[in-house]
Amino acid sequence: MRVLFAGTPAVAVPSLDALVDAGFDVVAVLTRPDAPTGRKRVLTPSPVAARAAELGIDIIHAGKVDTETTERIASYEPDVAAIVAYGGIVPKAALAVPRHGWINLHFSLLPAWRGAAPVQRAVIAGDDITGAATFQLEEGLDTGPVFGTVTEAVRADDTAGDLLERLSRSGAVLLSQTLSAVDAGRAAPEPQSGEVSLAPKLTLDDGRIDWRQPALAINRRARGVTPEPGAWTMLDGQRVKLEPLQLRPDVRDLEPGRLRFDGKSVLAGTGSHAVQLGRIQPAGKKMMASADWARGVAVESVEFE
Repeated sequence: MRVLFAGTPAVAVPSLDALVDAGFDVVAVLTRPDAPTGRKRVLTPSPVAARAAELGIDIIHAGKVDTETTERIASYEPDVAAIVAYGGIVPKAALAVPRHGWINLHFSLLPAWRGAAPVQRAVIAGDDITGAATFQLEEGLDTGPVFGTVTEAVRADDTAGDLLERLSRSGAVLLSQTLSAVDAGRAAPEPQSGEVSLAPKLTLDDGRIDWRQPALAINRRARGVTPEPGAWTMLDGQRVKLEPLQLRPDVRDLEPGRLRFDGKSVLAGTGSHAVQLGRIQPAGKKMMASADWARGVAVESVEFE
């Protein structure tokens, strides 16, 4: 079966590898154009583009699937298109090109968390179980019938990055199995059922910590926005980045945002009990252990905003 693979970030690479390893004829890869990265803003291929180049697969660079891109896709005569976090909308004309359509690997148990940030939103919401699903892509937002799912427990210390890395591997197996079933004529996608929830793309504001919230909600938010866009707070009018926190239910006498340093640990008050800071990045400085930062700051005379 001739497969067009569409994807951009690192979490899509295991799926590309899985399809190649399973013997599918991956005729081309569709990915977003090279983007500036690092402090010097050097134009860099997407992780999927880099892997496709290593595998010797033709690459279609496109920021959107327009008429020209659709014609290029059609020129490869794919039987099916597999899409994993490509980062753009596939219009009706392109959906109709492969005879088996487009099959999307989405990192949630649909219809939960439809949208661009399903894993991040699941962690922030405190879900105990999440997973991945393969479904038939259609014009609606992640609304198509589902071929199959895999589940994954959300661990107490999982960041969104940790969870997504595991799902990228189990999801890759699911995608390969789904395409095998489609190729053999055994696939039977079923309409989505259950409660719908939405997972819009995270913004910088999603990473801001509100110290008036309970510690558990703050902990979930910090983990859910790691690694991107990252957790942060304000201190003396400047933005300070934070890495995930630890719950400290044994400390309940700190007001929200107030800090305490005992020589080893830096604690911050919340709307319930305290949390213990991990690493911190003050404005204009590198990320450092919170204890090292506290030794140079009179922490009990300042507070997070």
